[in-house]
Formats: sequence, C-alpha cells, structure tokens
Amino acid sequence: MASATWEHLKEDVEVVFERDPAARSRLEVVLTYPGVHALMLYRVANWLWRRGVKLPARIVSYLSRFLTGIDIHPAATIGRRVFIDHGMGVVIGETTEIGDDVTLYQGVTLGGTSTHKGKRHPTIEDFVVITTGATVLGPVTVGHGSRIGAGSVVIHSVPPNSTVVGIPGRVVRGDGAHGGNLELIDLDHGDLPDPVARAISVLVEHVEKLERKLDELAARLGSAEERRQEEDEDLRRVKAFLSEG
Repeated sequence: MASATWEHLKEDVEVVFERDPAARSRLEVVLTYPGVHALMLYRVANWLWRRGVKLPARIVSYLSRFLTGIDIHPAATIGRRVFIDHGMGVVIGETTEIGDDVTLYQGVTLGGTSTHKGKRHPTIEDFVVITTGATVLGPVTVGHGSRIGAGSVVIHSVPPNSTVVGIPGRVVRGDGAHGGNLELIDLDHGDLPDPVARAISVLVEHVEKLERKLDELAARLGSAEERRQEEDEDLRRVKAFLSEG
C-alpha cells in the first residue's frame, strides 16, 4: 500500500499545478488544499474498506468530511490524477466510479436515486470536468471528455465529448473535439452555451419577422383603402354630374 499511496499522493499534488494557476508551491498544496487532503484520506479509507475493515474506514471518511467539507464514501472508486478544486460541499456516493484525470469543482454531487443495494451512483469516465454546483444522479454514465455546466442536474447518461447544461441537463454541444490526453482537458467552464438565451433569441427574431410582415400588410391595406376612397369620390362626382344633367 505504501508505494502505491505515495505514487498517488505525488500525482494528486502535481495535478494541482496543471489545473490551478493559484498553486505556488508543493508545500502550499500539501498543507492547504482540501481536495488533496480529501483524496489522501479517501485512499486510506478505501484501502481499509476493501479489506473488510469497514467501521474504521467510515471513521476515516467522517474525519475527512469534518476536516475538508468533502464527503467521499470509502467504497467509491476513484482513479488517478483526480482534482477536486476548492471542494466544499462535494459529495461522492458509495457506488460512484470516477476515472482518471477528472476535475470536480465545489458543490458537485454524485448521488444516488434508489434505496436498493447495487449500482445506484454515477460512472464518470476519464477527462470529465464537472463544474460548480452540478449534480449527477443515479447509475448514469458521463462519457469520456465531457463537461457538465455549473448548476446542471444530470439524470440521463451523457455521450462522450459532450457539453451538458440546464435542469434537467441537456446536451447542447457534442462535437467530439476533445482528445484523450491531459493537455486537452478544457477548464474554461465559463464558455458554455446558454440554451434558454438561444431559444429566446430565436423567438425574438421570429417576432421581429412577424412584425415586419404585419407592417407590410398594413401598408398594402392602407394603399388599397386610399384607392377605394378615390374611386368612391370619382363615382360620387359622376352621380352628381348625371343628376344635374
């Protein structure tokens, strides 16, 4: 366990420098980053859990939540180079499976939707980014390289290389542009499409087109009315001429 734990610890520290520009030194990361602390304690708790020492594993998990504000069940499966940024309020359920090179921001919930035993939490594949306050519920799969927008609620599986926003979460982009390596992890989660704004924009454009057509129709009706009035005036003059004759 010691060698594997040491390797994971080194990776957990190094990945902070790759994804957080605020990190300044390894000592600072080791001493002050709750995401790193939570993963360290999780790996200890998971080692105990897998060997049947479940009560001590839960105690370590509880201690981790008390110290970091991050709640990771010791039975969860978490891969390598996972980065939990800030981390306060992150919840990772018992049957959650997280792949390699995943990034989680504060307030993320990977929760269950059933009281039955068995797989009831999400599977997060490699290179996924789940942003602030997002919730992924149930035994769904978030595909390789996908992004979950802030505050989204995901209740259905997400194809690889997709972007999901909204409540419930909807795939708004799926161009397959992401690659399968660390350099292509996209942390610019502020640059996400807004489907509501897009729908409103389309409706506004449609209303403007209808208004232009109404104006054109009103103009045609106005011209027709002027012509009818002119014809009525000519007819009145003819009648008056005939009556005088």
